[in-house]
Formats: sequence, C-alpha cells, structure tokens
Amino acid sequence: MTELSPPRPKAEEAKPPRAVPKADPVPPAPAASARPQDDAKPSWRTRALMFGVPAALAVAGGVWWLTSGGSVSTDNAYVQMDKVSVAAEVGGLITEVAVREGQEVKAGDLLFRIDGQPYKLTVAQAGAAIDAAKVDVGNLSASLAATQVSIKAAQEDIAFAEANFQRQAALMDKGFTTKAAYDAAKHAVEQARARLAQARADAAEARAKLATGASGTNPQVAAARVQRAQAEVDLGRTEVRAPSAGRVAESDRLQVGQMMVAGLPAVTLVDTAHPWVEANFKETDLADMCVGQPAEMRFDAYPGLVVRGHVQTIGAGTGSEFSVLPAQNATGNWVKVTQRVPVRIAFDEVPRRAMIAGLSTEVKVITSGGCK
Repeated sequence: MTELSPPRPKAEEAKPPRAVPKADPVPPAPAASARPQDDAKPSWRTRALMFGVPAALAVAGGVWWLTSGGSVSTDNAYVQMDKVSVAAEVGGLITEVAVREGQEVKAGDLLFRIDGQPYKLTVAQAGAAIDAAKVDVGNLSASLAATQVSIKAAQEDIAFAEANFQRQAALMDKGFTTKAAYDAAKHAVEQARARLAQARADAAEARAKLATGASGTNPQVAAARVQRAQAEVDLGRTEVRAPSAGRVAESDRLQVGQMMVAGLPAVTLVDTAHPWVEANFKETDLADMCVGQPAEMRFDAYPGLVVRGHVQTIGAGTGSEFSVLPAQNATGNWVKVTQRVPVRIAFDEVPRRAMIAGLSTEVKVITSGGCK
C-alpha cells in the first residue's frame, strides 16, 4: 500500500520567488585573434612616410645623376678686370690733383698736373735754337756767294799769271830776262792755281752745309725744330690724362706738392665696364669642355645673384707653368698633383649688381651639349 505524502500548505504555494539583484552588463571579450590584427594596421601618415620619403630620395638621386654628368663646376674663380697703371712721362712737382678714389673717368679726362714752367723755358730755348740755325744758314749762303767771287778772281789771277809766265819764258829763250824773273812768273802761276783750289774747296764746304735733306730743310734748322717739338711734347705731358675709361684706384699716392718721378705708377684705372671671370678648373674637368659652352656664375658677395655667361677661352697652360718659380718634378720625392687650368668666362648679360675685381665666384659650365 502506497504511502501518500502530506499536502503542502497553501501559504507556501502562494509565496513569490525571491528577487536577485541585476549585475552590470559585461561586454563580451574580443576574440584573441582580432586584437593583434587591429594593432598592426598602419595609419595613412605612416604609409606616407614609408613610401613618400624613399620615393623623394629616389627622384632627387635620379635628377642629380642625370644632371651631374652634364656640367662641371669650381669655386676657384675670381672676377677680373683690365687695369691700367698710369705713370707720368716727365718728372716734376705735382701742382693739381683732379680725381679722387673711386671716381669714374672717361678717356681724356685730366688726372693730375705737373709744374710746366721748366718745360715752357725749354720750349723757348728750342725756339731760340731754330732762329740761330736760320742765321747760320744765312751766313753759309753768304759764304757760298763769297767763294764764287773768290773762284772767279782766282781764275783771272791764273790767266794773268800764265800769260806773264809765257812772256818770261819767251824772253828767257832769247836771253832778254833773268832766271829770277822767270822763276817768279812760274811761282805766281802756281799760287794762283792754289788760290783757285782753295776757293773751290770753300765753296764745296758751304754748299754741303747748305744742303737739304729729303724734307727740303737744312739739317741744322730741322734739328732745332725737332728739339722744339720734343720740348712741346714734354710740356704737354705735364697734364696727365686718362688713357681709357674706368674707375680710379690707388689715388692716395697723388698729393699736391709731391715730386713725381717719370715712369713711376701714380694711379690705377680699373675698366669696370668689361669684367670677366677667371675660373681655375681641374685638368680632369676639361674632357668635355669647349669654347662657347654656356656657364652660370654665382658670387659670394651677392647671394642669390646668378649671371649667365659662356666659355671664352681655355688657357694655353696650367697655372704652375706660368708661375714665377715653376715646380721641379724631377726629384725623387715627386707627388702627382691635379693641375689647374685657367678658363676665361665672358658675361652674356649685364649683372644687376656692380662687379668688383677679385670677387670670389662659383662657376658652373654646362657641358651636356658637347662641343660644336
């Protein structure tokens, strides 16, 4: 017989279940395989740096490689200008200085003046010498005329003496004269002939002194005129003028009252209107360089200034060949040194800034076009 369990009380059946407090929702943990994949993914900036920098370097390297082989450059270059050292051709005291340092002058402008009073006296003395030579010529002309008279007189004396001698000879043959009279007549003929010879010699001498050269002027007068011309030239040289246009330099040696020595440089004129650059290239840079190739010039004094030019000449020798003391490479301690060759670069345009002789320059010659 089955035992029945007692029934539950009704109050127990109606009791509601106990409430359980809700916990905060916890997000699901990401999968273990997804976390490292998200961390390894680069951003766009990282990608730009990774690919952009190498690409830029490659492009720059390519441009440099393509252009570096088509040009040669050197910084051993300097601006050059023609310089004229002006010296006085005559000596004397400086009485006037008409220029100052850095002044631009034109050809023929007065630079300085030397005292010309001594040279004026020399001109006057030379003029007096011309007058004296003309007087001498006049005296010689009179002497020549006198010798002509003497010649005629001597000829008449000879004729008379010869006639007298012939009479004495005839009388001597007949015995009507003495030996002394005969000898005196003979001696008179010889004296007359001697006087004629002397007169003719004097005439020849006077004629020679009066002779004219190719210019048709008496030599004494011509010599005196040359002396006066030289004196006038020296007087004109007391005014020293500019032989060419340029800028005055080293004029501090010109002082009023200073004694100027002939031939001593007194001032320098720099031709600033026609500058050029002398670039000393290595001998290894001349393989593809030719006259006429374009060039670019940059100057240390003027940053950013670029002037176009071209190769005008390439030197006929290295710098060591034209040095005062050439290198002697025959000794046992010889070391090979790359030589420098001067290359003259002409300006194709007028620079925006004033050029100064001696400015340091960087020159690049474009050799990619080859030699024409």
